[in-house]
Amino acid sequence: MTRPAARPLLWLACLLAVYLCAPFLASIPQIGQADWTHVDWRATWSAVAVSAGSASVASLAILIGGVPLGYWLARSDSRGMALLGFVVQLPLALPPLTSGVLLLFLLGPYSWLGQLTNGALTDSFAGIVLAETFVAAPFLIVAARSAFASVDPVYDDVAATLGHRAASRFFRVMLPIAWPSIRAGLVLAWLRAFGEFGATVMVAYHPYSLPVYTYVVFGGQGLPAMMPLLLPTLAIAVLCAALSVAWRGGRGNLFNAADNGDTADSLASEPARPALPNPRLAIALRRQLGAFDLDIEWMPSTRRLAIIGPSGSGKSLALKLIAGLERNEMGFVRFGGAQLDALPPERRHIGYMPQDYGLFPHMTLARQLSFPVDADPSSARYWIEHLGLSALTARLPHQLSFGQRQRVALARALSRHSQLLLFDEPFSALDTPRRRRLQQALRALQREISAVTVIVTHDPDEAALLADEVLVIEHGRVLQSGTVDQVFGQPASLQVAALLGLHNVGEGTMREHGVVDTASGLSIATANRSIPAGERVMWRVSPSSIAISAHGAQSGAVDAVELRHGDPYVVLNVGGMRFDVAGDGALAPVSEPASVRFDIDPRGVSVWVDRARAVRCDSVSSASSSAA
Repeated sequence: MTRPAARPLLWLACLLAVYLCAPFLASIPQIGQADWTHVDWRATWSAVAVSAGSASVASLAILIGGVPLGYWLARSDSRGMALLGFVVQLPLALPPLTSGVLLLFLLGPYSWLGQLTNGALTDSFAGIVLAETFVAAPFLIVAARSAFASVDPVYDDVAATLGHRAASRFFRVMLPIAWPSIRAGLVLAWLRAFGEFGATVMVAYHPYSLPVYTYVVFGGQGLPAMMPLLLPTLAIAVLCAALSVAWRGGRGNLFNAADNGDTADSLASEPARPALPNPRLAIALRRQLGAFDLDIEWMPSTRRLAIIGPSGSGKSLALKLIAGLERNEMGFVRFGGAQLDALPPERRHIGYMPQDYGLFPHMTLARQLSFPVDADPSSARYWIEHLGLSALTARLPHQLSFGQRQRVALARALSRHSQLLLFDEPFSALDTPRRRRLQQALRALQREISAVTVIVTHDPDEAALLADEVLVIEHGRVLQSGTVDQVFGQPASLQVAALLGLHNVGEGTMREHGVVDTASGLSIATANRSIPAGERVMWRVSPSSIAISAHGAQSGAVDAVELRHGDPYVVLNVGGMRFDVAGDGALAPVSEPASVRFDIDPRGVSVWVDRARAVRCDSVSSASSSAA
């Protein structure tokens, strides 16, 4: 049933469809008026052969040159390529006779090329091919450019990290993905060449092509004698339409996904793999893209790593620089004793898993895992079995659920025996239960393999689960790095605390007897007496160490009661500062702020020196002294 909102569109579509079908219907009553007795079938079939042959040769030439041209027009942003893209479309806007006149300037008997070939390029089969190529090529070039422009660059990136060079990536990945649209453009180019009249009649009147022969018969004998010549043209049109429908019917439904199989099986020990002696990653990354400038350094000492930051902070760019997919302008990427900077991505021997997994849409699961240049069949079989993919090997990506795609991409990266694995927000597209299960599966996998894993994420919980060391970045700069315990336990600034989703964190000044004076005027006692008075500090209060009671020493207002992971938390407002307090499960929702009193257990208060704030103050003091 058609929705009311779509009916105007349906009527417009029907109106145009009726108009396009009307000429064919109008020709049916005229069939009886055709002059069948005087048809020169030998000349007719000769003209059909000339048109079909010249259109096929022209289409082959257009395919050979037009696909690479469309690819570079889609990939290049230079002004020269933009101008070239404009010029190659001009034949679409020119009247066919005008195209023929322009071709005479190049191919005619008085042009330098015509004199060089002794006039062989006009009034010949070659002249027909050249004329048809000129007018029909834009159909394929435009289709190829649009097709390549719509192919996600992540496929090329993934193929590079799987060891394939540029030519292999083009013929085995980019071209197959773009081929359905290119094929449609090729059919249009062939039909345009087959039916070309204006340019052909100017360049090569002889031998007769079917359009030219039809024109000659019409001019000499009239409409009845010309009508039988429509049969070959209609037959070819019907054949092309049938092929188009058949090709369309054979396409898979891109939105058809499986609905099960997202629970990862338990992982057994991985087959033996060649390992570097205690490999470690060290990076210094410099890259400027427009107004964005990335400048980070990191030399972690463990194997399970995470880069965390908000959207637009440069996390994915950092991962691409490590993989060699973007140019590192002034820095280095070292892994173990190997310097990766001078190596292209196909020679860095890494496993790379982008955000949307980068599964090639034209390859089955089995082909995905055999695609890496150094694919190990035994390793591929192992990961297929242990990631629960054995029943899915013949499926295409669009036939898999999100969780299954994630495991296929993971198996593909692991089947290379890479010692460096890069994961770009691998679980961002999954719902929470499924994400948690697969995170646990990946954590178990990390314990089984010796590879260094780098996880890019904006989820602090994910970073804490999957990493031993984290790098916190924002706006392309490092805010803090260190072990998970250090960074989460003692964030370097309120900015870091906010990015990590930490609550009950603030700045203050240490007073004698272990009391911290906060900016809001609240004084918080701590059991830590090791920091001298006057030191600038950061502090954090455990939600479970705050007790609401009628006789509490501090006062505040209850703003809300929130559920987190099913547990209630009371949100207190104390002098403009927010405190989260662990609830007891019997709290009712709050409709308006209510005054309460509370106590803070000093044993639940962490205090550490605010070195970042001290550095900022020293910088300001130095600048003021210099100005003075």
